[in-house]
Amino acid sequence: MQILNDIADALRSALAYSEDAALTFTQLSFWGFFAAAMTGYCLVYNRHSAARSAYLLAASIFFYYKASGFYVALLAFVTLANYCTAIMIHWCRHGRWAWLAASAVINIGLLGYFKYAEFAMAAVNGILGTDFEAVNIFGAMMDSLRGGGGIDLAQFILPVGISFYTFQALGYNVDVYRRQIPPLKNIIDFGFFVSFFPQLAAGPIVRAKEFIPQIYRRYCLTEREFWQAALLIMAGLTKKIAVSDYIAFNYVDRIFDEPTLYSGFELLMGAYGYAIQIYCDFSGYTDIAIGTAAMFGFRLPVNFNAPYRAHSIADFWHRWHISLSTWLRDYLYIPLGGSRRGSRRTCLNLLITMLLGGLWHGANYKFVAWGGLHGIALIAERRLRQRISPRILRLGIVRAMGTLITFHVVCLLWIVFRAADIWAAADFVERIFLWFNADTALDAAAAYLPVFAIMAGAYGIHWLPARFKGWVREGFAAMPVGVKVAAVALIVFVLFQMSTADSQPFIYFQF
Repeated sequence: MQILNDIADALRSALAYSEDAALTFTQLSFWGFFAAAMTGYCLVYNRHSAARSAYLLAASIFFYYKASGFYVALLAFVTLANYCTAIMIHWCRHGRWAWLAASAVINIGLLGYFKYAEFAMAAVNGILGTDFEAVNIFGAMMDSLRGGGGIDLAQFILPVGISFYTFQALGYNVDVYRRQIPPLKNIIDFGFFVSFFPQLAAGPIVRAKEFIPQIYRRYCLTEREFWQAALLIMAGLTKKIAVSDYIAFNYVDRIFDEPTLYSGFELLMGAYGYAIQIYCDFSGYTDIAIGTAAMFGFRLPVNFNAPYRAHSIADFWHRWHISLSTWLRDYLYIPLGGSRRGSRRTCLNLLITMLLGGLWHGANYKFVAWGGLHGIALIAERRLRQRISPRILRLGIVRAMGTLITFHVVCLLWIVFRAADIWAAADFVERIFLWFNADTALDAAAAYLPVFAIMAGAYGIHWLPARFKGWVREGFAAMPVGVKVAAVALIVFVLFQMSTADSQPFIYFQF
């Protein structure tokens, strides 16, 4: 009897929401969930698409509940509201724009409320000298359902993935409005599209016209595709645990927490370290998301393409967080007029787009500054390119110099992104130049040799030609099964040894 009670308690614990037991890619609990989800999927994958959608929707809702608790009700509301507005946009003969506006108000309004209410109220209080407080109305409603007394109504907890699934749902409505796609007739299919768990928490932002047709295709996953997906998952976990978390714990966090304790050389290496940390963290998440989605037979878009090999800031944004940059381009920059209304208007549109792109990352002036500085860099670059012959720009030496300059501009702006605030970022940059102290560089390099070696290795792999990486993927898939299993087992063992109980959450979870 006691054994049955213990089993029941274990099941209740596994099914209940707990802030300390969220399902994330670096936790064994997630891979237990993934194994269970795949086992159940084996029973429905070759059935009607409606059964597959319903099963994966249920799995995704459970995943989100484990990640956010009662905020799963917010995901359900966004799903229902956008499903209805898309139908009205499609079928109404007049006033279609009003339903699109309703979708924008719902999605941007919810995102703005949870993400920027405290920020906006602090700005109002600073201007007017008042002491107003934003109230977490949704949190109060959920707290009342649980009996009350469990939440600070002045504290806003950002729902996991809200920046991603609101943009995804709004983009779907815009595509319906533009007659690029018809609305989904089945709310189960739409709910699955919005909440598919591999990319729900941190993207990539999936386009409806790319993902929805896959819902109705027969499941297909060849042995080669399976092993390539497994390799992608292993690569993503390696990026996160062996590179991003390691250099964050052992170097980058220390540097940015107490920059006055370090020389300019150490600060510079901290900037380089954060650049590769955030890349490996976010692209690692994306690799795992793409790999796990492929196991279920769905193809997610590429979100990174060796961004530090970019030869210009514009090229960088064609390679970094591609799903967000293309979303901003198609649903903000082009509707503002894009580059069709003259040079001055183009520059203004670029600046607005990048300012809002920076604000998307968080309610802090440093993110606005980061986005604005990227916008200024894009404008300056655009003006410069207009004055230089295209033939010169194509020269190898010019492109190499462009890559070097672009990388350092991006690293400089990552300091603004990572520092506590704008003033801390300015002080950080100042100390790099005024307190470089080259005489101690060798001592610092020796003290942090493992960290610097991992950073160098990560950058070296990042800068390898895409053709070579493709050859590795194909070569791995062609190996004997026993060798592949042994390789995966070895990687898992090494990563398990390197992981820590208090491993860092993925950086883009906070956005």
